[in-house]
Amino acid sequence: MKKAEEDRLDDYALTRVPDEARHSWVSVAVQRFGQVSSFQQFLLGAVLGFGMDFTDAVIAITVGSVMLEVITILLGIAGVREGLSVSMLARWSGFGRKGSALVGLLIAFSLAGWFGVQNGVFAQGMHDLSSGTPEWAWALIGGVVITAITVYGFTIMAWTAYLTVPAFLILAGYSVVDALSDHAIGDLLSSPPPGPALSLAEGTTLVSGAFILGALMTPDMTRFNRRPSDVVKQTLISVTLGEYLIGLTAVLLAHAAQSSDIVGIITSSSGVLGTLVLATAILKINDWNLYSSSLGLVNSIDVLFGRRVSRRVVTVVIGAGGTALSAVGIVDDFTDFLETIGVLAPPVAGVIIAEYFLVRRFRTELDRARASGTLPAGGADWMPLSLVCWASGALVGEYVDAGIPAINSVVTALVLYAVVGKLVAARRTPPIGNTRSPLTEVNMTQSGG
Repeated sequence: MKKAEEDRLDDYALTRVPDEARHSWVSVAVQRFGQVSSFQQFLLGAVLGFGMDFTDAVIAITVGSVMLEVITILLGIAGVREGLSVSMLARWSGFGRKGSALVGLLIAFSLAGWFGVQNGVFAQGMHDLSSGTPEWAWALIGGVVITAITVYGFTIMAWTAYLTVPAFLILAGYSVVDALSDHAIGDLLSSPPPGPALSLAEGTTLVSGAFILGALMTPDMTRFNRRPSDVVKQTLISVTLGEYLIGLTAVLLAHAAQSSDIVGIITSSSGVLGTLVLATAILKINDWNLYSSSLGLVNSIDVLFGRRVSRRVVTVVIGAGGTALSAVGIVDDFTDFLETIGVLAPPVAGVIIAEYFLVRRFRTELDRARASGTLPAGGADWMPLSLVCWASGALVGEYVDAGIPAINSVVTALVLYAVVGKLVAARRTPPIGNTRSPLTEVNMTQSGG
């Protein structure tokens, strides 16, 4: 009973989410929409609008969104079936125990960094509004509030989304109407881009790259869903509405203001209202940056040091660190670095999808353990194939200019893992009469047994 209570308080960071802890698809969908309709989407839409006409921006958002939705749905279905976070799922979906620790560290470091960056943006906006209160004070306030919300986990985060998402939509809608009131919509729809032209490939790349890390962390959220159909519904609604509603609105704003400075457009046109838009937009996504970061680090510590640490304690530590860095302004210098290590995220999704849905080396063990509500016993420590596919996908995404880098990276890792994984599995299939299972041989080989 004590362990069950600890698991509940820790939001099942290292175990499956049981059926009784699952939520309605609406509860999860509101939070997913909060992620997708974030201020980052405003920034992205403004960049697209500054360099593209409205029609090309629609095409770029459509192509990028469809690709993201496929990845998000597949990862989300794996998450809801297994009830596991993405770093835990990686243990039996291509990476092995120690490989999943690398995945956890990547997610933890990346999202902790973006937590600090977003908190810094919040502090800057509130400082511009209040004038008298310094940025560091607003950074401390924002960081403490988000950390407190995240410590209490999914249920409190859901209630936060119920408040901030409608508030954001109402405030943003009013602010946008105010900003566009002096412009004819027909003229904006047909006007040429005000800035240097962006190609369709460049625009689609921006759309795909902006949310790929959010797609990767999908199982952290969908493990609280009740069925795979919930994942499909919430993804189609939230991603489509978020990308189109927020993204295309920002395109029109960029055309109207002849600028890509969306922060300046909203705050200057509506003052207090615009700044509140900024605050609610960041509030409803930054808790998930911190939440998924804590899940990734908890898994890594468990694997690397054999110690189970409290997700709540880890949340406080990461939150305090990110808040402090944003308060002193150091975190701003990490943005380029965070974008650079972001190339490592897409191929992780490709490997997990390929293993879970196509190669399926560990599906028998996962299915058996899921039926009893436990985790599979044993498993590989390292999966060399996943590391090769991970590196190959990252290199293709970084250095191949043709196509869309983020998608190129996912597809490269997925196809390479699926093809080689199937060939390896076929070679290791025992002849009739052999009592050793392919899974056992894979585990022994990968673990050095």
